[in-house]
Amino acid sequence: MNNKDNLKLVGGLSKPSKMPGWAYGIPAKECKTGAKLVNVKGSTCEGCYALKGCYVFDVVQAAQYRRLKSIDNPLWVRAMASLINSKKSKYFRWHDSGDVQSLKHLAKIFKVAKLTPETSHWLPTREAWTQAYQDRAPSNLIIRFSMPMVNQPAAGNWNNTSTVVTDEKKASCPAPKQENSCKDCRACWDHSVKNVAYLAH
Repeated sequence: MNNKDNLKLVGGLSKPSKMPGWAYGIPAKECKTGAKLVNVKGSTCEGCYALKGCYVFDVVQAAQYRRLKSIDNPLWVRAMASLINSKKSKYFRWHDSGDVQSLKHLAKIFKVAKLTPETSHWLPTREAWTQAYQDRAPSNLIIRFSMPMVNQPAAGNWNNTSTVVTDEKKASCPAPKQENSCKDCRACWDHSVKNVAYLAH
């Protein structure tokens, strides 16, 4: 299939302005854990950015649900890999909206990563069950567990984590100080960075 066919099959990619590469988003409403946390006061999902703003536009929601449905297509892995390779981007973020849906979904992401060896993949997730598979991930894919509560310490039993803090001095993500952009920072994709602390906003 050509890129036009691949784009149609997977529902397209996204290009977050603050990121150094491409991304892929599905509906935040369909998050397994996040859909529960969004109603928990003090959680990192409370006031979820992917449930407001441009994300709630009908056209955006329609595209995200097309992407969600496409994951079950047997050609999805090859189509995603072909698209990512065609972009020649060194960095890719999974789920700028949404999260891993199932073990089958995670296994497909692993396959896409293996087929795109020149790209570093970052998979942020609040799905704790993925911990059992963190050591099975391809070397170019980092699973970074997002702690569910604001100001919650990073879990020591994960290879890589992220936290949300209210104290600016404890934040390690430089984005708020550089036009809300990653700029030259690649900490989220770096296996050697144990935890990335984002400033609550």
